[in-house]
This record gives sequence, C-alpha cells and structure tokens, in this order.
Amino acid sequence: MARIHARRRGKSGSKRPVRKEHPEWSALNPKEVENKVLELAKEGKSTSEIGIILRDQYAVPDVKIATGKKITKILEEHNLQPEIPEDLRNLISRAVNIRKHLDKHKKDIHNKRNLQLVESKIRRLVKYYKEEGKLPKEWRYSLESAKLIAE
Repeated sequence: MARIHARRRGKSGSKRPVRKEHPEWSALNPKEVENKVLELAKEGKSTSEIGIILRDQYAVPDVKIATGKKITKILEEHNLQPEIPEDLRNLISRAVNIRKHLDKHKKDIHNKRNLQLVESKIRRLVKYYKEEGKLPKEWRYSLESAKLIAE
C-alpha cells in the first residue's frame, strides 16, 4: 500500500511485542491503572501522554492489556474525553503553525503545499469523525476555530 501524500511504499518500522496478559512485574494492578489514567486526564494530559507516563514512570507496558480497555474508552466511561480527538487536534495545531510561518514567509511554496496536504488530512478526518459521531454534524474546520483550538 502506498503512502497517502508520497510516492513511496512500505510499512512503519517497529512493532509491539506480542503479549497476552498483564505482566506480574508491573507496579500497578488493573484498578490502580484505571485510577492513574483518570488522575492524569484530570491534570490535562492527552491520551498519548498518559500512555507514555504510565509506561515510563509506573511500569505499565500496555493499558489495554492491563485493564481490558483502551485509554480513550476509560475516559469516555467517566466523561473525561476531549471534545476534539487528539489526532485531529495535533493536525490542526500543525496547520496553525504552518500558517504562522507563511504569514512571515509569503513565497515559501513548499510549505504552501505542506499546508494543503495537512488541511486535506484534517478535512478527511473531520468527515470520518462526523460519520462516527465523535464530532457534531455542524462542526467545520476554519482558520479562526483552528487558532482557538491550537491554543
């Protein structure tokens, strides 16, 4: 399968090791893992930050194996999920940063193209999330809303 905006092919380089059960050397039991996820979410951490913190500081290799649920599912059960999914938020902040760059450097044609590619990814993700019901049907991407979201 080819890449979406490039002519190259291939797969990502690394794969997780196959593991079926929560290891006994892990510091936290499943209930403690879930409580730590909720605590970190209340501090304002994103789902990927929560996973990295649990892996590096609390020796929890995989939250899904430990609890049987993904981090986003745990947050949804306790109504702590963000209003905009994390991948969409990251793309929007990237588009805002490229626009700031283009305001200073108006003739930078390579980054104009990069902005087009990022915004097409945003539109594609918004369409998907509207179909899945994770975004309201009337939600639209615009520069003004993007600047508010990226802050």
